Amino acid sequence: MGNTIYAHAVEKGIDSQPRKTKIVADLVRDRYVTDALVILENTPRRAARPVYKAIQSATANLINNSGVSIDTKTVRIARISVTAGTRIRRYVPASRGRALPFEKIASNIFVEVAGEEKAKKTAQAKTTKESAAQADGKEKK
Repeated sequence: MGNTIYAHAVEKGIDSQPRKTKIVADLVRDRYVTDALVILENTPRRAARPVYKAIQSATANLINNSGVSIDTKTVRIARISVTAGTRIRRYVPASRGRALPFEKIASNIFVEVAGEEKAKKTAQAKTTKESAAQADGKEKK
């Protein structure tokens, strides 16, 4: 096994309540990325799309920005959290000409993924394979 490499992505200002977005994030917590994306594609909740995009972004950051080759089969969600974002004050009409306040709360999604570094083929392993192939070639003659 190689070294574990981490990368993260943050989606801010998602127009969905944090309480509802956390339900979707709980579905994919501590799973492999390939499994998580399939689950989110089939989740009929509005917050599934931003969570999907955040996971894809974190995975792309891991693969493209780590500087080493990553085994894509080993990429898993190490950490995912949903926090409250900005609050926008609004008013809803009520009876007798009143206006009652309420807040639209946005969500922030933080995703951290981890992947294993691909094992490098050493020169010694190549030479032993070549010598074994040459020995097989000599035996056949």
